[in-house]
Amino acid sequence: MHDAFKAAGPTCISFSGGRTSAYLLWRVLQAHGGKMPEDAQVLFCNTGKEEEATLRFVRDCGQRWGVDIVWLEYTGSGEWVQCDFDSAARNGQPFEAVIAQRGGNLPNRMARYCSSELKTRTMHRYLRWSGWTEWDTFIGIRADEPRRVAKFRANPHPETKAETVDMPLVWAGVGAAEVGEFWKAQPFDLELPNNGGKTMHGNCDLCFLKPAAQVQSLIAEKPARAVWWAKQEAKALSAGIGWSGSRFRDDRPGYAAMKLAAEQQRPLQGFEHEEALACFCGE
Repeated sequence: MHDAFKAAGPTCISFSGGRTSAYLLWRVLQAHGGKMPEDAQVLFCNTGKEEEATLRFVRDCGQRWGVDIVWLEYTGSGEWVQCDFDSAARNGQPFEAVIAQRGGNLPNRMARYCSSELKTRTMHRYLRWSGWTEWDTFIGIRADEPRRVAKFRANPHPETKAETVDMPLVWAGVGAAEVGEFWKAQPFDLELPNNGGKTMHGNCDLCFLKPAAQVQSLIAEKPARAVWWAKQEAKALSAGIGWSGSRFRDDRPGYAAMKLAAEQQRPLQGFEHEEALACFCGE
């Protein structure tokens, strides 16, 4: 019987820094006797807007499981650097580099270039630099994420024909509950809330694809989270960039307004049922 977690040829394991992608990595290790196969690489791309707990988790997974996780950061104009836990950016520098590359226009619902440049293409550049010409990429999409599953089933080569995106957790029928239970039984964990295997804190701390109510809750928990995002919107607006290019979202209040509302303990009205928008970043 085929093992969905077995690597057949050059394979990139895309590690977002969340519980799901870490569980995927663990399953790959188990499928190969506890070790990474020689023709596989684990890549983590830091945007500079990750929670500190995420960075610790990536470091801990590598150390505890004996895995060489390659840390990458985008520096702009198609360039990248390799870093580690100690040298990783923590103030949004890679994210600001890609915004500057786009002339100051902010990523938004219609132009989500941040994920493609900071993560997907950065991985591709590194793999090609490593000498790879064709490869599979294992990503941490679960069986209970039908929209994301359908997207990659329809197009397993979203960026380049050189890459084939694979979803081992989907083929194995793994959902969030199984991921959550796995981590509750481990001697270490991501130090962010585990809500049935999911966390609203994951990936970029206030990603504009998260629902407004979730963003507002994260700001209320820690108002400093909103400072960088509000600064980027203010910078774009002062530079004379058009309305759509100076906002991460043009269909809801900006980050400065959400920070003020959170500090005044005023709930956002009309966004209670907004859903998250799918993105490559994953969990």
